[in-house]
Amino acid sequence: MDGYERRKQKKMEQIYGASMELFFKYGFQKVSVNEIAHKAKVSPATIYNYFGTKERLYTDTLMNWMDKQLALYESILDSGLSFPEKTKEIMLLEAKNLKILADEFPKVPSSELGGLMQMMESYSNQKIVRFVRKFVALGKQEGYINKEQSEEVTMRYFTMFKNELSRYWEASNQEQTIWSMDQLMELFFYGLAGRGRQPE
Repeated sequence: MDGYERRKQKKMEQIYGASMELFFKYGFQKVSVNEIAHKAKVSPATIYNYFGTKERLYTDTLMNWMDKQLALYESILDSGLSFPEKTKEIMLLEAKNLKILADEFPKVPSSELGGLMQMMESYSNQKIVRFVRKFVALGKQEGYINKEQSEEVTMRYFTMFKNELSRYWEASNQEQTIWSMDQLMELFFYGLAGRGRQPE
C-alpha cells in the first residue's frame, strides 16, 4: 500500500467512525453529510468522492461495522478459550449486535430499506455462512457438537439461543444476562438432561 492509499484508508476509517456514531445515534434522516464531514475532519467533497451519495455512505458504514464485528467473532474463535467459552463470548456479542441492528433498522427510510435488506442477505450468504461453517467444524472436532448433526440444524439451534438472548439484552439487565449465560451454555451443550446424565 503506497502513501496515497494509506492516507485514503485513514480518511475512510475516520468517515466510517463518524458516520457510525452519528447515524446510530440520530438515524439516517437526521444526519447530514456536512455533519459527518465535520466530525470526521474531512471535506464534504471527500465523502462524495469516496461514496457518491449519503445512502451509499450509510450502507457502506453498516457493512464496515458488520465486518468489524465478524472479525471480533473470528478472533474469539481463534483464541485459546475452550469451545464453550468461545460460544458464550460469541453469543453475548451477537445478542448485543442484534439489539443494535434492531434499534437501527426502524430509522432507515422505507425507500432504502429494500436495498439494504438485499445487501444484508448477500452479506449473510457470503461471509456469515463461512464463519458458521468454521464454528460448527471446530465444535465437531472438539467433541462439543454431534458429528452426525447437520450444519443447518446446528445453526438453527444456535440461532434459537442467540435470539432468546437478544430479547433480554437491555441496558437495565445486561448483568443478569451475563450471569445466566453459564446456565444457558449448560443447556445449549447438554440439554435438559444435563452433563453426563441420560433421560430415564
